[in-house]
Amino acid sequence: MQHWICVTCGTQFAASEEKPESCPICLDQRQYVGHQGQQWTTLEEMRGSGEYSNTIKQHEPGLVGIGTSPKFAIGQRGLLVRSEQGNVLWDCITYLDDETYEAVKELGGISAIAISHPHYYSCMVEWAQRFDATIYLHADDRQWVMRPDERIIFWSGETQQLPGNLTLVRLGGHFPGGTVLHWPQGAEGKGALLTGDIITVVADRRWVSFMYSYPNLIPLPAAEVARIRDAIRPYAFDRIYAAWFDTIVPEDAHDAVMRSADRYIEALQTVLPIRQG
Repeated sequence: MQHWICVTCGTQFAASEEKPESCPICLDQRQYVGHQGQQWTTLEEMRGSGEYSNTIKQHEPGLVGIGTSPKFAIGQRGLLVRSEQGNVLWDCITYLDDETYEAVKELGGISAIAISHPHYYSCMVEWAQRFDATIYLHADDRQWVMRPDERIIFWSGETQQLPGNLTLVRLGGHFPGGTVLHWPQGAEGKGALLTGDIITVVADRRWVSFMYSYPNLIPLPAAEVARIRDAIRPYAFDRIYAAWFDTIVPEDAHDAVMRSADRYIEALQTVLPIRQG
C-alpha cells in the first residue's frame, strides 16, 4: 500500500495498492493536468532520489518560511508562525524528511496546521502525524481532502481562533472555503496577513490580485472581489506574505488590498471602445 502523490499539485492520497486513475484536484478547472499526463510519486521515492531538500528561512522574528528545492508541484512554501502558545504551520508543502523534522523541532515543533485552500493540502496528514499536530480546514472545501484523517478539524463560519492570538478568516473567492491567516503581532506589531494565493501578490509588490483560476486565467466576478475586500477591511495589517518566498507586500498592505480590489472591480466594469476599420 502506498500514499501516492500527484506530481502536478503535490497532493498525497489515501493508501492504495494501485496508483489512482486521476487527481480530482487537477481535473478541476482551477488547476490542470501536466503536459506529460497524470504522474505519480511517493515520499519514499522523493527521499530516495537525493534530489530534494527543504530550505528554512526566517522572514521576520516569529515567522519562518519552509520551501522545497528544486521546485516540486506548485512550489509554494509553508510559513511557521511561532508563539509561546504553540507554533502554527500556515499552508503546507509535500516534501518532509528527517532533516526538516529536526530543524522544525528545534524551532518548537508544530501544534496546529491551517491551510488556505486545497491546492496546498499536499502532505498535510504526513506533517500532522510527524509533529502530533491538528489540521484546521474550512468545511466548505471538505470534498477536496484526498487523504482523510482524524486529525482534521473542519471549521465553519467566517472565523476560527488559533493559538498565539491568530485568526483564520474565510474569504472564499479562489475556493468557497478560501482562508487567510491574520497575525496581529507580525510586521513589528502592525499586523501581517498570510494569504496563500487567496489574495496574491503580483509582480509590482505594491499591488495584489484575486482569481478563480490562476493557471487558466479565470477571473472572479466584481461582486465577489468586493465581498472579499469588505470582509478583510476590519483587520489591521501592514504586511502580506503570499504563497512564495518573494511574494511579499512589505508595507502599507491594507491599503494595497483595498485599492487593488477597487482597481480590479473597475477593470471588470469598464467597457472598452471598439475600434472601427
